[in-house]
Amino acid sequence: MVFESPLALAADHGGFELKESLKKHLEARGIPYRDFGTDSAASVDYPDYALPACQAVVRGECSAAILCCGTGVGMSMCANKVKGIRACCCSDAFSAEFTRRHNNANALCLGGRVVGAVLAETLVDLFVDTPFEGGRHQNRIDKMMAIETL
Repeated sequence: MVFESPLALAADHGGFELKESLKKHLEARGIPYRDFGTDSAASVDYPDYALPACQAVVRGECSAAILCCGTGVGMSMCANKVKGIRACCCSDAFSAEFTRRHNNANALCLGGRVVGAVLAETLVDLFVDTPFEGGRHQNRIDKMMAIETL
């Protein structure tokens, strides 16, 4: 794992089952995490869970976030509103790997109604095991993050 501190996990009702499945996968790999909820499949609002998880990443309490909702898109949109977060919504292995290699993403968003548990585990493994390449990509990251100051 390329991250040093625990991962932040969060989900709304649409991603609850996937989050619970991923917790077991992370435990099996010995990867620490903090669960920011939700704690059931009862209907909730995804911003209420994306925000505290992402704030923990920005404060340095967690290295990165894994956020689950029905499609992954709502969580991704919320996460990218938090200054310092670079969230990606992925449903394929190439994107999960290269969002780390080239974009230094610090939040992976997954759709509980889009990807199954086995694919989600693969995507999480790629996300947590792939280092940022830096180099020519750092300049692009710097430009992207400067947009937050406009």
